[in-house]
Amino acid sequence: MTSKIEIKTALDGLGRKFTTAENALSTIQPGDHIFIGSACATPRTLIRTLEAMNKNLADVELFHFLTDGSIFHKNDTPQTNFKHRVFFVGTDTREAVKQGQADYAPVSIAQVPHMIANGRIVVDVALVQTSLPDGHGFVSLGVSVDIAQAAIKNAKTIIAEVNPNMPRTIGDTNISVDRIDHMVLVDTPVIEYLHPPSDAVAEQIARYIARIIDNGSTLQIGLGQIPNEMLKYLFDRRDLGIHSDVITEPIIDLIEKGVITGKNKSIHKGKVVCSYCMGTRRLYDFIDNNPMFSFHPIEYVCNQAIIARNTKFISVTQAFAVDLTGQVCTDQFEGEFYGGVSTQPDFLRGAAASPDGKPIICLSSTTEDGKESRIRSRLQEGEGVTIPRSEVHYVITEYGSAYLFAKTIRERTLSLIEIAHPDFRSLLLDEAKQLGYVRQDQILKSKVAYPADEEREVILKNNQKILIRPAKASDVKGLQEIFYDLTSKDIYTRFFSHLRSLSVSTAENLCNVDYENEMAFVAVSGEREKDFIVGSSCYYVDLSTNLVEVAYMILPEFQSIGLGTVLQKRMIECAKSKGFRGFTANILSENKRMLKLANNGFTNVSIKKSFGECEVTMFF
Repeated sequence: MTSKIEIKTALDGLGRKFTTAENALSTIQPGDHIFIGSACATPRTLIRTLEAMNKNLADVELFHFLTDGSIFHKNDTPQTNFKHRVFFVGTDTREAVKQGQADYAPVSIAQVPHMIANGRIVVDVALVQTSLPDGHGFVSLGVSVDIAQAAIKNAKTIIAEVNPNMPRTIGDTNISVDRIDHMVLVDTPVIEYLHPPSDAVAEQIARYIARIIDNGSTLQIGLGQIPNEMLKYLFDRRDLGIHSDVITEPIIDLIEKGVITGKNKSIHKGKVVCSYCMGTRRLYDFIDNNPMFSFHPIEYVCNQAIIARNTKFISVTQAFAVDLTGQVCTDQFEGEFYGGVSTQPDFLRGAAASPDGKPIICLSSTTEDGKESRIRSRLQEGEGVTIPRSEVHYVITEYGSAYLFAKTIRERTLSLIEIAHPDFRSLLLDEAKQLGYVRQDQILKSKVAYPADEEREVILKNNQKILIRPAKASDVKGLQEIFYDLTSKDIYTRFFSHLRSLSVSTAENLCNVDYENEMAFVAVSGEREKDFIVGSSCYYVDLSTNLVEVAYMILPEFQSIGLGTVLQKRMIECAKSKGFRGFTANILSENKRMLKLANNGFTNVSIKKSFGECEVTMFF
């Protein structure tokens, strides 16, 4: 805490600037446009005084981004004498928007400073909260720079709550006291905010997101609960960086554990770059005069070209709903405005342009009461498109992840239904058929979550890294591509006939499984969003014998380097965990490679030969 002596020293010589809130606000005139400072720097004392003033303030408009206390409530009813224009519908403005006391402007917050600068948004008065002045006559905007710098630069009058408890942050956060017209001393705790505890659904989504974040990535966290929960699952990563609109409490532990270092960032190396922060006193003390943190105006932090200069940039956006074509709604749910466009389009595009970047959309599969799917055949009336389908890459729910970029409507539809809640998959598939998104005979066998825990990274004999993962119904095209790269001999030994094509229905039998009595794996090479299938395996149970019939298909260039052995090992592990007794397979006598594989990893193998075929039974 700042002592009274330190406060007095900081204020020496500024007596003419300091006044009461009433006197400072007395200059406001009817029709003025007033900017309100953001988030945990919301100037509550000035707002409360303004609301209580007995003066003609007709047609005064207050405009602001995310705030905490811009509108006060009594018995859950908003109490304000003014019209509000908001760029984000938060808890304190949601009811006011619903009742028509506030208007929501759906625009990227990064565009607001430009509109202020060119006069499209007029700023007559800026109300902000700052730190104490330093010895050089500058105050810091502390925990919230965001759009405040633009408002201050263009405001006719600036009124600042000067708070001794506001941390002094480093970066583009300073304002000369000469620029401030009136200063009001407010010795109150800085507003604190923590996300409520996450439920099991949010935790599972967070784990899925964390799985695809590589060492050396640079992260944008966002405001959502799920992106913040994700941070808890990154303690085994190395040299992560932060370039985010907002930072929150969990990053402290990652910094202290040496996970966040910023060593691999190509711009602002070693720095945590942000525009505002929300947390508790612990976070505010941590950022106070800490040179590791660099606070900048929102238009700089969200500049897509700057974002894209960081390799492996990860943007995580939490959504309310997504339709089967990939259209995303983030600022409206069931007809009611909530949230906002915020910085999402800018970070998603920046991440997409970043080398090896990953733009991620996350959402729970259902509404909180479980009665409605958030993955919809179509967005509902009153749910606007915030992010167009053409810009969506990853979508993640508690049932897995779907990669949509440049995929067809059919591929998108199947991928999204696979990560929808099992209770709604049949309905979504029926609606997709009605809309013509998928074939009329399309089926989806899986009724459970994608078994992400079954994924394994392996190194083959040629030192090539391969991901072995459970197959999905949407892998059909990849399996067809393997087929057309097989030799005629490989096709005959695999399918026992000289097939010239692999139909969609046949390919689906190799990947569209229920993950219970049927299982399939694919081996993929390359990065997740640019990967391609190089091999596959599958099994189907015979309940009368408790044995499973197995089959494999491997690209010629990936044969004889251990891929078949790896796929078989995964199949054995999975089948054993389900309580099955062993494998059966029909193998041509001339297929020496598969016969050799059949003799590996089993306690007892029996082979019955008949007319050039071997009926092989392999017991665990």
